[in-house]
Amino acid sequence: MNKAVFTLLLLLPIALAATGCHKDYIPNTEIEDNDENREVVAFCERYRHAVEDLNVGLLLSLASPRYFDNSGTSTGDDDFDRAGLEQVLVERFKSVKAMRYEIKYRDIYECESLLCVDYSYTMSFQYTIGDTTKWSNKTADNRLELERVDDSFLVVSGM
Repeated sequence: MNKAVFTLLLLLPIALAATGCHKDYIPNTEIEDNDENREVVAFCERYRHAVEDLNVGLLLSLASPRYFDNSGTSTGDDDFDRAGLEQVLVERFKSVKAMRYEIKYRDIYECESLLCVDYSYTMSFQYTIGDTTKWSNKTADNRLELERVDDSFLVVSGM
């Protein structure tokens, strides 16, 4: 057996093993494609569309009774629970006239007894202050914490 054939026979199992480890990802995400992850992304897309539609009612229906958010700060003066969520959403949306909310899903994993969804978002929104209408953009990272309820999920934190 010549050296080239011997080398090929040695490398073939390695190449086959490497292609066997290839993971499929949900399109336009960094999330491994499986049934549970597709369910989670579909739920998060309902959330994303509710934000784009400025639909406070739908957002509230997606929130767990255990909802709590510390607004990403260490002080407690801006924390809110499920009862305060409606007020926060109404206040945030009241001057917004149009919204575009794009999400790039980065990871889904178990965190304590919840599912955590890490993502980056780009938000473009048109708002009015007095007689002035402006556009603004924001890009940031966020995490939704979800609990499984029956055949779906509810948001425990992160809206």
